[in-house]
Amino acid sequence: MTANGKSRSKLFSLAAARGRRDRTPARYRPPAGLSVPIVTVLDGAGRILVEEQRAVVRYALQGAQIIFAAGTTGEWNRMDNSRRQLVARIAVEECRSAAAAGKTAEAWAGITAPTRAETLENLDHALEIAADAAVVAPLSIADVDDPVEFVTHDIGKTFERRGRTLPIYLYDNEDIAAAGKSPHLHTRDVKRMSQLPYVRGVKVTSGKAVLGNYTRAAAHFKKSGDFAIYPGNAYLIFDLFRPRAGLRGRLRSGWNRYLTNGALPHGVVAGASNLMPREWRRAWEVCLASDFALMERYGAIMEEFRQAVESPDKGKKRTIACLKAGLKHLGVISSDAVADGTPKLEADERRVFIRRFNELRRRACITLEPEWLSHWAAPRPPTRRAALQDA
Repeated sequence: MTANGKSRSKLFSLAAARGRRDRTPARYRPPAGLSVPIVTVLDGAGRILVEEQRAVVRYALQGAQIIFAAGTTGEWNRMDNSRRQLVARIAVEECRSAAAAGKTAEAWAGITAPTRAETLENLDHALEIAADAAVVAPLSIADVDDPVEFVTHDIGKTFERRGRTLPIYLYDNEDIAAAGKSPHLHTRDVKRMSQLPYVRGVKVTSGKAVLGNYTRAAAHFKKSGDFAIYPGNAYLIFDLFRPRAGLRGRLRSGWNRYLTNGALPHGVVAGASNLMPREWRRAWEVCLASDFALMERYGAIMEEFRQAVESPDKGKKRTIACLKAGLKHLGVISSDAVADGTPKLEADERRVFIRRFNELRRRACITLEPEWLSHWAAPRPPTRRAALQDA
């Protein structure tokens, strides 16, 4: 196909996708607030521990407004499709149970897989389980050369075949880009994909400059509030929302406004919220309110956690292993095994992290609002009488 022919094909596909607008939930608005990119609980053989996976979601729901399953923190790139789909289904089921009890959170299914076919299979599954949204990282799919064509044509065709859609969120993270791919989505491509009725936002794991590329262009994506930007580098919110004093502060505030064009994030995706869901939800709220005093207190605790998970070996990202070790320490899970390929904690590293985590929790009890401290009460085993009745 010629370059002009390929261009016409893309335009035709985009027009066809726009024509499916009436099948997209018209009243859907991207949720604001905290997204917890949930960890995947594995045993030593790499099998998902279903009941403990449910426990992790329930623990996160005390603060989460979004549960994001099968993302990078969930080790999607080190699992097969059956496991990706299982953790997505558990997230949906637990969010539905929570909604029945009056606690509302959306369940987002990560659908990214190494190949186009597997990714579309995961999209089919997300539709089948009625996930609230699906998240896709087009640059992480090895055999997808054109993100716009994939999101427009392949995803659009899947929706057409199934006769319904669900919101799609793009995912931009250079750490998981497939070999030979650009580290970040081009803003012009995001603009084009945003014209699709089902593309509702993007999660950006990057520094402030790349995030600024998105926020400056956000006004051109969709009308206000219809296209949401969620930073995956959660610690940025303390800088982006911080009120400034003095000449230096005003200069820094002006630089932030230039980078973001005044368009602040819609929510935040915080890996650390697996351990501190209530604290991170409150941190987002106080940042949004520009409550400087509380921002200082919550920011100090979050920075202490970031330092606790840092490895002396700068090439070793041990965050996932630390999150699982912390959840095991709290009694939420019994296995802190990580998938093959995920950096592990050595015994001495685990001891050091748990010591620092305990110190952080003690400091949080003193400095933070008591009603915003995460807690976990393990389910009680059934009494003998109840067990006999169930039998």
